Amino acid sequence: MSNTTTPAGAPSKKSTAAKTTAKKVPSKPVWREYLEAILVAVALALVIRTFAFQAFRIPSGSMEDTLLVGDYLFVSKFLYGAEIPFTGGSRLPAIRQPKRGDIIVFRYPEDPTQDFIKRCVGVPGDTIEVRDKVLYVNGEAQEEPYVKHADRRILPGRDSFGPVVVPEGKYFMMGDNRDNSRDSRSWGFLDHSLIRGKALFIYFSWDAAGPGIRFRRILDIIR
Repeated sequence: MSNTTTPAGAPSKKSTAAKTTAKKVPSKPVWREYLEAILVAVALALVIRTFAFQAFRIPSGSMEDTLLVGDYLFVSKFLYGAEIPFTGGSRLPAIRQPKRGDIIVFRYPEDPTQDFIKRCVGVPGDTIEVRDKVLYVNGEAQEEPYVKHADRRILPGRDSFGPVVVPEGKYFMMGDNRDNSRDSRSWGFLDHSLIRGKALFIYFSWDAAGPGIRFRRILDIIR
């Protein structure tokens, strides 16, 4: 048995060897660290965009004056159950279903490559009727302070419509700018499978024909 000892304060052979081994482990190149960080950020952004939130821009005046051309919105996709890509329309569990008054972004039924935004005025089972520009749901006239009428004429189909009953799995959508909106009065009911999400708030607004940034609209909650 060896009686040799290591002097106090002197590093042992084992600890010296461990330090030597540790020094030999090569560190990642700086470019690789940046690349990994970028890939992680991109992956997180894709997950958030697919299942949580997405940004949309208002291109037309069909929702005036609630939403203006040049408003940029954040839309909640998880509230109604986000679509799962490459599954043929399967969705994650919804927190709740669309209800009357929700402003919803959806794929346009006549051209699913386009996104539309309208207000839900009828859910499954509701009876919808429009009489002389007034919306009736289940026989009751609706108070809609957000609605805009720019045309005094009464046109059949636009200002007098129905009654119709909203089928299961469908919704009746109308623009707040009632005299200038292509909505369920012309293309019919919205199928739940076409819904993208609920509009939450305006994160930016740009008036191309006016002063530019509409600061007063930024962070407005959409109702």
